[in-house]
Amino acid sequence: MSDITASAAPAPDSNTDAARKSLEPVYFRAHGFAPASTMLGGWVAAIVILGLWQASSSLGFVNSLFLPSPLAVAQALGSLIATGELWQHISASALRIAVGWLCGTAAGLIVGFSMGLWSLWRSAGTAIVSALFPIPKIALLPLMILWFGIGEPSKIVTIALGVFFPTTIATYSGVDSVPRNLIRMAQSFEVPFFDIVRKVVLPGALPSILAGFRISTSFALLLVVSAEMIGADKGIGVFVLQAGNLMQTDLLLAGVAVLSLFGLSISRGIGLLEKTVLRWR
Repeated sequence: MSDITASAAPAPDSNTDAARKSLEPVYFRAHGFAPASTMLGGWVAAIVILGLWQASSSLGFVNSLFLPSPLAVAQALGSLIATGELWQHISASALRIAVGWLCGTAAGLIVGFSMGLWSLWRSAGTAIVSALFPIPKIALLPLMILWFGIGEPSKIVTIALGVFFPTTIATYSGVDSVPRNLIRMAQSFEVPFFDIVRKVVLPGALPSILAGFRISTSFALLLVVSAEMIGADKGIGVFVLQAGNLMQTDLLLAGVAVLSLFGLSISRGIGLLEKTVLRWR
């Protein structure tokens, strides 16, 4: 009887087991390459570095003449803000950067798009840009002074030259990296040329162009400091040079901190621009 009962028991259904396993949660692996930075991590790193710096200065491990403490630098920066001297230097440098960057960026976008869209421009532009880009632009400042005088035009032209080349290369590379099948599909529907550029090429090239903006703004910041050190009476570069000549290292580092904050604010601005115009990604 037991044998009959055992033989009558239903065998395990393999389909039921497979269905049960299919209902189990599956780990999602397709997270993609999307690293995210948090503001908390940046603040923690900054506090740790400043704390170690202050501790080494307070304990006498570092000579204050060679490396003033963060508190001394903050006091020097506060005195500059109170007297209004800092704003004069910042406004002079900001104006030079803004005008030079806008001029160089506009020219770089025009030439970069022309190189990416037309064969003649690509043939001539690639050779010229490759030959002139490696030249340090600050080395051309004496020539710019000879051509445009010791005033503002020579500094602005030097900054514009430094901005022009990375913008041109980034724009040309971005246009050239747009998938050709998208362009051919638009052409097959007889979309006009400039509509293809506006609706297909420009959106596809924007990530590369904005990456070029990040590089070109760094170039502009470096060049404005160098140009001001050679020939100017106002500007962050002049302030840093004078503080270094007088061995006022607290003021020198205050000027360096201002440059760092200036570059950080520009980077944040470009980041907001990327989030706005690249929302489709």
